[in-house]
Amino acid sequence: MSGHSKWHNIQGRKNAQDAKRGKIFQKLAHDLYVAAKAGGADPNMNPSLRLVVEKAKAANMPKDNIQRALDKASGAGGQKFEEVTYEGYGTAGVAILVEASTDNINRTVSSIRNSFKHFGGALGTSGSVAFQFDREGYLAINRADFPDLDEDTVLEAALEAGAEDVQTQDEVFEIYTTAADFQAVESAMTAARYVFEEAEVTMIAQNPAEISDEDREKLDKLVDELEENEDVLAVYTTAD
Repeated sequence: MSGHSKWHNIQGRKNAQDAKRGKIFQKLAHDLYVAAKAGGADPNMNPSLRLVVEKAKAANMPKDNIQRALDKASGAGGQKFEEVTYEGYGTAGVAILVEASTDNINRTVSSIRNSFKHFGGALGTSGSVAFQFDREGYLAINRADFPDLDEDTVLEAALEAGAEDVQTQDEVFEIYTTAADFQAVESAMTAARYVFEEAEVTMIAQNPAEISDEDREKLDKLVDELEENEDVLAVYTTAD
């Protein structure tokens, strides 16, 4: 695992979105959907989902919004959604992955293609950029919640649970797992009374690239427009 910190990107995006209540709810809806798809729509039986539900309630997300995300994941009410991934390039050749869930493929691909065009990007073919990302499990422990916890203790507990790597940042301990081992690691560490600030299976760029401030501004606008699409679940880029 490289020294690149996913936490820095998480915080950067959160800081940019703090004033955008709708964006916060959208991120929570995505996390609810993904957690429910992975481990079932019952929070009592799914630790990942329970964590996200608690975050959603703390953010005052309406109950109807929470239930809608769970229904979408479980197919309740006869809803039929197809999960699709779109690949493309943005400013400065930055690779972009867009994960979506849709009941109308034509509508979704047209909308996403237009978003890329708006900011000088281009939608690519399947496989054109996916090889630049790895799907991994990611968990972050807020160090402020465990002031007496040291790196060696977290490392031992994480590796014993089946994690692949632990990185120490100023604010958090970052734990990385394979996608297949994520739930087992989360469950084992939750049982050991660890509490996570973030817990998800995500796409992580293999070689994050630095880009100029000007290109960053354009890329952020593209990502914002993609994330505002109600069919989009998540957007990943190779920009550091």
